[in-house]
Amino acid sequence: MTEQQRRRIHTDGGVAISGVCRQGPRPVAFLFVHGLASNAHLWDGVADHLASRGYSSVAVDQRSHGLSDQVDGPFDFPSLADDLARVITEVFPPHMPVVAAGQSLGGNVVLELAHRHPTRIAAVACIDGGFITLSNTLPDWDTAARELAPPSFDRVLYSDLEKRLRKHFSGWPESGVRGQLANFEVAPDGTARPHLNREHHFLLLREMWKHQPCEIAPHLRCPVLVVATSQTVGSRAAKRVSVSRFTDLLPNGRAIWLDAHHDLHAQYPRLTAGWLEKLAMEAAR
Repeated sequence: MTEQQRRRIHTDGGVAISGVCRQGPRPVAFLFVHGLASNAHLWDGVADHLASRGYSSVAVDQRSHGLSDQVDGPFDFPSLADDLARVITEVFPPHMPVVAAGQSLGGNVVLELAHRHPTRIAAVACIDGGFITLSNTLPDWDTAARELAPPSFDRVLYSDLEKRLRKHFSGWPESGVRGQLANFEVAPDGTARPHLNREHHFLLLREMWKHQPCEIAPHLRCPVLVVATSQTVGSRAAKRVSVSRFTDLLPNGRAIWLDAHHDLHAQYPRLTAGWLEKLAMEAAR
């Protein structure tokens, strides 16, 4: 594992965003953004590999996730994107090109970031996200809230959860398994407690349900890479249509498909890092 440093960056609104920073001599840097109810450490494998190649990076815990401040809002995507812009300003030199990579909800957030702060983002990578338009398949919020409600971990011991997760992700690298475990903290009674509480989960989910990435896509001028997984809880055909529609709207976009878990960046960190390095080289030309 490469050397890493935890930093807390305060936004203009006073929210402290926690980030895992790695340093390197290359002239391009990476911003890594996790999905809903996830955390920065899911990117450890990718970030370590890119650090070994000489790239600087910061992987963030979004507001109310991980070690960042727990806040009651706002959770709209412009606010989430502006959090990231502040992190970039604090961590990287002013003229350094930044590749923003986000998974799932994080993919939608980095799109919003590139749209709102185009001069700071050289390229975008959406890892099984970015194209997500929940309202297309879940037309009303009550249905979305019911269908996408998070599981309950009440009275689940952290030690039991760790055994369960290690069995479920037995084929993954250790960095990915540890990343999944980092979604939780150990409560005083030994039970597992998600860093993102249930109320905040639903508030974020509602904002995700409202987000319309296809309205943003035509306005992005930087390269956008979409890596989509063929594994899905819904219709594979519908997902392919959604990804195709989204990428067709991008002035400079392309998609790669992989038979993998939704957290493919944690499952296949070296492969993901290779795609991201190629994207960085393209953006730096």
